[in-house]
Amino acid sequence: MDIIELILDEDSEGLTGIEAISIVESGAIESDFISLSEQEIKLAKVDDEKRLLMGAALIPNKPIFRKNGENTFYVYFSEKTVRRASELFFQNSMQNNATLEHEMEINNLTVVESWIVEDTEMDKTKKYGLSVPKGTWMISMKVENEDVWKNYIETGKVKGFSIEGFFADKAQVKDPSLKSEWSKELQEIEEAEAEYMLSNIKALIKKDKRTKSGKRTELETFNDYPDAVSNNAKRGIELNKKINNKCATQIGKIRAQQLANKENISVETLKRMHSYLSRAQEYYDEGDTKACGTISYLLWGGKAGLRWSESKLKELENNK
Repeated sequence: MDIIELILDEDSEGLTGIEAISIVESGAIESDFISLSEQEIKLAKVDDEKRLLMGAALIPNKPIFRKNGENTFYVYFSEKTVRRASELFFQNSMQNNATLEHEMEINNLTVVESWIVEDTEMDKTKKYGLSVPKGTWMISMKVENEDVWKNYIETGKVKGFSIEGFFADKAQVKDPSLKSEWSKELQEIEEAEAEYMLSNIKALIKKDKRTKSGKRTELETFNDYPDAVSNNAKRGIELNKKINNKCATQIGKIRAQQLANKENISVETLKRMHSYLSRAQEYYDEGDTKACGTISYLLWGGKAGLRWSESKLKELENNK
């Protein structure tokens, strides 16, 4: 597979770099997110009373597996790009932008400290049991959101940071000889990804189950959601355009396009849809069409999406 260096294009008209930090359980594989591998996702509680978390945001020269449709490849960042990305993050005032599992925008999480590891032996990451290479971008985040702290941090549901951002479309392709240098690590990543994909396939296939018509259901995907779900997504897209698409995470925008186009969605997406709409309904205000809480909710299908996803999940549970 190709190994691609992601770079910053500061000459572009749009925003470049990192626009948010997400707290996650495991690495995301969607092409719009950059996450460390399972072994590198680790949070340290610096201070329980002050509710400070420490973790790596980006590690230089580390191959990161990506999947974009049917295409698979690796990306990496140079030390120079990691450092510049960390600088732009604050220059663009993104330190208050946070999401949960790249889905739900959350308030009262702030990056309060940021540094590049210069000396692995002398760096304070050692004190907190974090082992990272030279050039790593480390951050400390203050969590003043009671729900997030109690239900996600203290319970261990989230284990690390993952960045959301935009990098140059014209990425530089690294010398293929680098593959030999990373051969063992690339093999481990590919094996882990194969296992991940296999587990997803197993979850989607209903073994020896048959529908009422007697036909075997091989792969569960659905597009039988009501027109109201698609219409809500379309409305969310239009409202977001009016405010220069400043609302919602990238995955929320992708989800809206799927729903608007009546595309099939998997069981896993169905669960994510229900989870997000259940949690985020308190931020929805029908009368405020410029509020990001309202727009994001519509992008995921709105109230109609919540009703349908809940009903569909119950139907699937009863048919087990």
